[in-house]
Amino acid sequence: MVELRAYRQGDLDALYDICLRTGDSGQDATPLHKHGQLIGHIYVAPYCVLEPSNVFVAEDDEGIAGYVVGTHDTDAFSARLEREWWPALRERYAQVPDADLTPADRQRIEVIREPHVTPADIVAQYPAHIHMNLLPRLRGQRIGTGLLQRWIDQARGAGVAGIHLGASPTNTGGIAFWSKSFTPLRTEGAVWFGMPL
Repeated sequence: MVELRAYRQGDLDALYDICLRTGDSGQDATPLHKHGQLIGHIYVAPYCVLEPSNVFVAEDDEGIAGYVVGTHDTDAFSARLEREWWPALRERYAQVPDADLTPADRQRIEVIREPHVTPADIVAQYPAHIHMNLLPRLRGQRIGTGLLQRWIDQARGAGVAGIHLGASPTNTGGIAFWSKSFTPLRTEGAVWFGMPL
């Protein structure tokens, strides 16, 4: 049985692990990294630390195996990351010798140095954004749909006008999933999707 529930403080390590194990367009990115937390530093941990009320997890008998994270206000969250999240990480990874980094590590560190910016017109129409990942054992059981609905219900209750997300063009499974409930907007680096609320 799978329980969908609100995030708890002790869940963070499990979410870092899921983020890494789904970080290669839905596949396991562990072999690509020496510094396995880098993906989680970008795509999951800041939401857990700065906006934990906007995080939901899926847990089965083996443990947490999926999550949805996000923010109701992308621009305000980006500004907060610049103040409270990125500076310490930039300093930390500036100390790591280049020889100790894989190409994938370097790519993630570059994102920490210069975070991706969502196109302004997408944020204007769909101010919230989310990231969601499931380990393979939970896929195909409507668990993702359930997590997504919990996030949507909460955002709608908070008066959010719309949600966007970006998916890697190579993440065919993710794109197929998002296409069921979101409108594809365009491909500009990522494949962008939007949903009015």
